[in-house]
Amino acid sequence: MPIAQGLHYEWFGEEGLPPVVLSSGLGGSADYWEPNVLALSGDYRVLVYDHRGIGRSDLTVETTSIASMAQDVVALLTELELDEPAGFVGHAIGGMIGLEVAMQAPELVSRVMVVNGWATLDPFTARCFDVREALLGVSPQAYLKAQPLFLYPPAYVSEHDADLFKWENDALDHFPQAETLLARIHAARMWDPGAARLGTIECPVMCLASEDDALVPAVNSEKLAKLIPKGKLASMSSGGHAVNVTRPDEFNSRVIDFIR
Repeated sequence: MPIAQGLHYEWFGEEGLPPVVLSSGLGGSADYWEPNVLALSGDYRVLVYDHRGIGRSDLTVETTSIASMAQDVVALLTELELDEPAGFVGHAIGGMIGLEVAMQAPELVSRVMVVNGWATLDPFTARCFDVREALLGVSPQAYLKAQPLFLYPPAYVSEHDADLFKWENDALDHFPQAETLLARIHAARMWDPGAARLGTIECPVMCLASEDDALVPAVNSEKLAKLIPKGKLASMSSGGHAVNVTRPDEFNSRVIDFIR
């Protein structure tokens, strides 16, 4: 099991292909990208990793921030000694991690795609975080039961009810400590880099929004794109917050076209 800087990581795709990093959102697991890695690895060498405190990475619970999560990525990429800057695709806080990497170590990334992200926490998202924190105080089962409501459109939940029920039971076996998730939610709440810092990002940035996202209103991607010199907005008409899971074919095509 490969570990670097306390982070579990995996490569998909042949050596010599252009590198692309996939960074998941609040859940922090490399497994989140299962619907995408094989399709993307035909064109790129894809790197996925478990965030610190999650899955197979160092499970030490400590105060964290989006900036410190980005420092983990900088340390990981530095140790791996890539031959060229990597493309970076991040979902929600994973996207903000990518932006932080672009600000902290611009030589490591060639371009960044932020999927359903934000520059300043939206009041709607803050209310969703309130609910998630309350559910963590009840039980992991309650937290997991609510996850599909935040991540997927209603029709997807209805059609995949049996699969989601199995996922809930499987996820209990490797559920993070409540303190870890609370710290990650706090980090997401507090990330507010400001226009001045975002204005220092030199690489191209694509802000991809799902118009029916039930966790992060799509307008947040538009606001974020306007604050970045080479920022552009793209949207998908449906798919919910976890659009890479619900509409993987279109999502994968968007990634391939942008990184290319």
